[in-house]
Amino acid sequence: MDNKAFQFLKDRIGQEVQHSPSPFMNWLKPVMRTVEEGKLEFEYTIRNEMTNPMGTLHGGITAAIIDDCIGATLISYGEPWFYTTVNLVIDYFAAAKENDILIAESTIIKKGNQIVNAQCNVWNADKSRLIAKGYTNLLKIEPRNK
Repeated sequence: MDNKAFQFLKDRIGQEVQHSPSPFMNWLKPVMRTVEEGKLEFEYTIRNEMTNPMGTLHGGITAAIIDDCIGATLISYGEPWFYTTVNLVIDYFAAAKENDILIAESTIIKKGNQIVNAQCNVWNADKSRLIAKGYTNLLKIEPRNK
């Protein structure tokens, strides 16, 4: 199969994501580290606007990183439809602060005809400390006509 979406992602390894159809992904500014069909790794630098009043990474941003990374992983299949998140469960293990580098690794666990189950681990830069782990189910939807 000629998977142009996969090749598009692979061609951007080492680069910051720009011009994504997702304005939120553009705001998160991930750097593509690795991509395989059904697996993806992004690198994120924690900016001040991603932190809470305690100066640590806001839990909502952690959840958004997990959700966005998994969404990008689904693009690696090169399919003509989208998936919407049905649920998202996050376990938080450690804090991160401004200027920390985080690595998000997502994996599609089970890809059915309608439902996808996926997970994402968020690590510190050298992967010695797990920051958070997320699990999700997504539902296949047809793209909207514009």
